[in-house]
Amino acid sequence: MELFSVQIIALTLAFGAFAGFLAGLLGIGGGVILVPLFLWLFPLAGIPEQIVVHMAFGTSLAIIIPTSFSSTLGHRKRGNVDWRIVSYLALGGIVGALIGSTIAAYVPGQQLKIVFGCLQIIIAFKLIFFHPYLPPERTNQPPKKQSFLVGLAGGTFSAFFGVGGGIVAVPLMLIIMQLPIHLAVGNSSALIVVSSLAGTIGYVFHGLQQPIAAPLSLGYVNVLVATVVAPVSMGCARLGVKLATRTSQKHLIKAFAVLLVLIGLRILFSG
Repeated sequence: MELFSVQIIALTLAFGAFAGFLAGLLGIGGGVILVPLFLWLFPLAGIPEQIVVHMAFGTSLAIIIPTSFSSTLGHRKRGNVDWRIVSYLALGGIVGALIGSTIAAYVPGQQLKIVFGCLQIIIAFKLIFFHPYLPPERTNQPPKKQSFLVGLAGGTFSAFFGVGGGIVAVPLMLIIMQLPIHLAVGNSSALIVVSSLAGTIGYVFHGLQQPIAAPLSLGYVNVLVATVVAPVSMGCARLGVKLATRTSQKHLIKAFAVLLVLIGLRILFSG
């Protein structure tokens, strides 16, 4: 199949739209969909095997920046973003993203691929079976140190796996920071904008240090793919935000979890 065939372009845009929708609905960034797509697409594009996984992570983060920005604007209009909390989340997210992207740059791509496959399955089982006791919602501002540490965890996770980090940040905001669910999702979207930007910079920097390069790329970020997918992902993120405030997410989360298991198993077996 040709790389720029109608089928591949259509499938790429469809996955990008789905990733954006999930970013807006669940505040998770969308990388859990984008990274598997790129692990399949980039070898077809002739990208050297040694950098395929790192390129998938870096390109995913680059797309997540505008996608999460679109989600954040939608949540802000609905009063679901607290900028005082976000400021400390963002500080931690920047530090964590630089740490995560640096560690990932020194891990062999095949090992990263296997770890990512396991991650997909773990996230799926967490979504299906993990029902933590949620403490009463907070009525005052959480401690600044607490916000910084949650941002640090989300940023490190985001950059290391190229997935956005909301899958870690949202539960931490619910359980530790005791925020309402809609505020946690909105704040997570804002955090992901900053942490994804810092992580992308890290992947660009470390990619430029490598002797192997891919066409139409800047470091470990494929500029062409990011430019094509980002607008579709952004548009669908706003749709996800609209549905987030009026739809029960229970059944959608279960279906999404099953999809993650299938994707994770496929990555593991291909690895």
